[in-house]
Amino acid sequence: MNKEVNAVINLPASKRYGYFIKKVVDFEEIWGLYKDGWATTENSEGEVLVPFWPKSEFADLCCVEQWKDYKPQKIHLDDFINKWVPGMSNDRLKIAVFWYNNDSTVVDPNRLLSDLEEELNDY
Repeated sequence: MNKEVNAVINLPASKRYGYFIKKVVDFEEIWGLYKDGWATTENSEGEVLVPFWPKSEFADLCCVEQWKDYKPQKIHLDDFINKWVPGMSNDRLKIAVFWYNNDSTVVDPNRLLSDLEEELNDY
């Protein structure tokens, strides 16, 4: 594992969220885990969460246990904003941003969209 990956995964979830926003906007891509469908999990309230990462290396670290047969798959930022966010909102899904070790920042798709658009406006 390289130094950047190791340093970032050990940050608190709130700091990983900030890193996620910046990197996703920088590279114009988001990573999920896929195998006959996208990886999901649930929080303690039973809400379905869709985990996303800023780079394939981080997603790859989560290909364990229930996701051991999944592979990182890239989603272009435009597709995410225009297709995924409305779809996840309609399906009342939440997003687990930068999931690692059962820890993530859980947000509503529109909150993530707002944060991404704010970062995009800074470009």
